[in-house]
Amino acid sequence: MDATTLLRDRLHAAGLDDITSVQPATGGLAAEAGIARRADGTEVFVKTFTDAPHPDVFDAEAEGLTALREQGGVATPEVLVANRDLLVLSMLGPRPASEGFWQDFAHALARLHTTTVHPRFGWHRDNWLGRRRQVNTWEDDGFAFFAQHRLLRWVDEPRVQAALDAEDLAALEHLCDRLPELLPVRSACLTHGDLWAQNVMADAAGRPALIDPAVSYTWAEVDLAHVWTTAPPPEADAFFGLYAELTGIDAGWRERMPIYQLRQHLAVIAQFEPDWGAAEITRATLAPFRRRG
Repeated sequence: MDATTLLRDRLHAAGLDDITSVQPATGGLAAEAGIARRADGTEVFVKTFTDAPHPDVFDAEAEGLTALREQGGVATPEVLVANRDLLVLSMLGPRPASEGFWQDFAHALARLHTTTVHPRFGWHRDNWLGRRRQVNTWEDDGFAFFAQHRLLRWVDEPRVQAALDAEDLAALEHLCDRLPELLPVRSACLTHGDLWAQNVMADAAGRPALIDPAVSYTWAEVDLAHVWTTAPPPEADAFFGLYAELTGIDAGWRERMPIYQLRQHLAVIAQFEPDWGAAEITRATLAPFRRRG
């Protein structure tokens, strides 16, 4: 069954029987996605899995969108349906190619990160990063949380085992041991969790709006690293300096980005072939942590 037929069938099963057409959508990596037109002319965004990794995958995503909006004040699409087979959202638009938009996003992300400070790291449930579980077990120590649940969590994945050799994996463990030397002590806050540049869109009012979250309470710089390292457009240059000013982070934040982003590279290696250079970048980041002699 092709993707559009699958989406149409699942929309009808969910009670949306006024769908007149479904067009495939591009940009996502894990799910089948499309734009469905209803009889009144409105459009909705819809996605499904041919074989969902878990029955709660869309419920967890919907919960993340709600948390970002209600706790962090960030615009997100309205959740119309979230069940084991289907996620249906109100439509967002493409972001404008303007510095002003990215300045607005700096304010929105800074507000999210500075108003949701939390005493612990984690989330009340696991959720999903693509087709893989994001482990959110509560921890009091941010370094332990990041090491165990964001980095070492991936080392048993078959694709990671195939892509990284024993010295690479030992270097990753060495890096984890040294995290308190490499990264500053920071409080946890609510984070989007999968904030690559393509997950930043615009709502009907032109405000920055976020999609595809994998939320948890962790370090704000995890979100910053994902934006920084996923080819944001030239007009996004305005975002970084303003975000740093609004949040008061130190001038050395750029040097830390590769360490935070290791988590995302490992997740990509675990799920996708080709991995778009993630294994090569991971090995380069781990190289200084290989034990000599």
